[in-house]
Amino acid sequence: QVQLVESGGGLAQTGGSLRLSCAASGRTFSSYAMGWFRQAPGKERELVAGISWSGSGTYYKDSVKGRFTISRDNAKNTVYLQMDSLQPEDTAIYYCAADSRGYRTTMREDRVDYWGQGTQVTVSS
Repeated sequence: QVQLVESGGGLAQTGGSLRLSCAASGRTFSSYAMGWFRQAPGKERELVAGISWSGSGTYYKDSVKGRFTISRDNAKNTVYLQMDSLQPEDTAIYYCAADSRGYRTTMREDRVDYWGQGTQVTVSS
């Protein structure tokens, strides 16, 4: 069993930065691939970034490449999403996700094993 708790969301101005953290409980965190999804009002949830169990592989949605960075610290059971050059279209609820297929960098919603509760990110223009 893995429990995920996100933090770090909030309000930012266009061009600003936020850093999301996702703290995981459980001794098996380091074996999971981790991802950040987001869901904007009226839109489907989408994968923004993913990272393999070792951190050696990463994935980014095209619209966030060069602006967002996913990383993990297995010693601290934590995955991060550094978000720079934020745009109003980044406004959404951001969810941390864990996939037991640790080698993956991409993941489908229906294959996610554990979800966090979500954290709101709002970018003002």
